Amino acid sequence: MAHSLSAKKRIRQNEKRRARNRQRKDLIKTELKAFNTLLTGGNFAKAEEQLKKVVQRLDRTAAKHTIHRKNASRKRSRLTRKLNVLRTKKASPAGAGTSGAKA
Repeated sequence: MAHSLSAKKRIRQNEKRRARNRQRKDLIKTELKAFNTLLTGGNFAKAEEQLKKVVQRLDRTAAKHTIHRKNASRKRSRLTRKLNVLRTKKASPAGAGTSGAKA
């Protein structure tokens, strides 16, 4: 238990900061869940729009030092790669299958 006034104030500040940081992280998780749902559904146009929202949220949270900027960059890179890989997987089997049938 804190005894000095400054220690009590520090506890109050830490509680506020912790609540703020948790809210920011929860928003990121919510946006990520929406993105992953769109990806698994195969809706790549909406998934790309959602990716922009996720990237914006990650950058804003990193700017506030809630998460490290390199952590945000790593997540951004992995999500973009995930979207691109799934998009090419969906496009390539259809293209390869039709060209093989014609030849």
